[in-house]
Amino acid sequence: MEKSVRRVLPGSLLGRSLLIVLFPLLITQAIALELFYGNFLKVVSRRLSDSVTSEIVLSLNALERFKQPEDKAWFLDQAQQHLQLVETWHAGAHLTRFGSTHVLGPMDDALAKALTTSIHYPFFVRWRKSPYKVRISIQMPDGVLAVEVPRKRLDMGQIWLFVAWTVGSTLLLFVIASLFMRNQVRAIRRLAHAAEEFGLGRDAGPIRPVGAREVRMAAVAFNRMQDRIYRFVVQRTGVLAGVSHDLRTPLARLRLSLAMLPQDGAVRAEDIRQDVEDMVGDVVEMEHMIDSYLAFARGEGAETAEPVELAPFLEDVVAAARRAGGHILELDVPQDLHVHMRADAMRRTFGNLLDNARRHDASVTVSARRVGKSVCILVDDNGPGIPPERRESMLRAFESGRTGGSGLGLTIARDIVRAHGGDLELDSAPAGGLRVRLMLPL
Repeated sequence: MEKSVRRVLPGSLLGRSLLIVLFPLLITQAIALELFYGNFLKVVSRRLSDSVTSEIVLSLNALERFKQPEDKAWFLDQAQQHLQLVETWHAGAHLTRFGSTHVLGPMDDALAKALTTSIHYPFFVRWRKSPYKVRISIQMPDGVLAVEVPRKRLDMGQIWLFVAWTVGSTLLLFVIASLFMRNQVRAIRRLAHAAEEFGLGRDAGPIRPVGAREVRMAAVAFNRMQDRIYRFVVQRTGVLAGVSHDLRTPLARLRLSLAMLPQDGAVRAEDIRQDVEDMVGDVVEMEHMIDSYLAFARGEGAETAEPVELAPFLEDVVAAARRAGGHILELDVPQDLHVHMRADAMRRTFGNLLDNARRHDASVTVSARRVGKSVCILVDDNGPGIPPERRESMLRAFESGRTGGSGLGLTIARDIVRAHGGDLELDSAPAGGLRVRLMLPL
């Protein structure tokens, strides 16, 4: 059964959305039609039929009482003038058909029921002979009484208008809904096309958020995701390019040192001790570089984010930095401030920042405060700082300061903070050094 329904239902979102709009419309209009047709129209038709039938009964009673032809003619003339009934007496005639013809609406059934209840003579009602009159023929013992009743006295004449309004309003609302739904579906199709193009490696640029709020939110989220992935690809591509660049110098020194070693004869250890130490230093330097590259390339996506109380967390980070030789002047963090984060990744972020300050022999002050639905963490030092024109470039991979290094510390820190939904900015500290501002959502 379910498979049969799926086979009949349209597969597109537009088709199913239009069905969702159409079915309630049809049901609502059907209920309205039933209420009008099944109740109001039936009641009015019954009352109109009873009124006409009572006048016909009055005519029959009068004709039965009047025996003279001139009296009957007088009464028939009075009925036409005052009752709007054109009555014709056919003496000695006989009916060949009985009952009633049928038309759309409850009028025919109501009139036939009223005549059957009120008179005891056979009759025949013809509805379709004239669009303006209804002919009622009544078989009496000595003839047939033909009564022509104006159709407007029996038929309200509004059912066609009501049906036309019902059908017309349904079609109008359906067309309007189709136009609106097409715009919504067009926005979803544009989003799907952009995702397909992005999956094929084609840079179609950000898509313009249009349509309903949820569709616009999906478009904005897609643009952010696309920007993050592009930034990720650019940074990782830079890593691959930087590996060959940064490793070339120690490799060249190793090659030169190996080339300078004696090739023949006996070699005393003390003669080559310095060269060996230099080569070991180059190997250690390359190991540090490769560790930094691997850490940057792996990212921190495997750890699960959990609520962490910020004050004890930063106290542990500061204690570890002091053990490593860092000079931390002050830690000012309010209690009972919890942040949803990956603790190991953020510990590495603050470790990189405090380690940078330690390499510059700078003293550090760490503070935090709540700003709306975010927490702002400030890491201030009194070191040489970074000129404003170089701050943005220092956040890119392989941009190192005066102390050398791989140039990945700040880049890794900003990537981790952005992965938490926040951001990292560089500014000037009050003491003249560098201020690192971290914004993390609560």
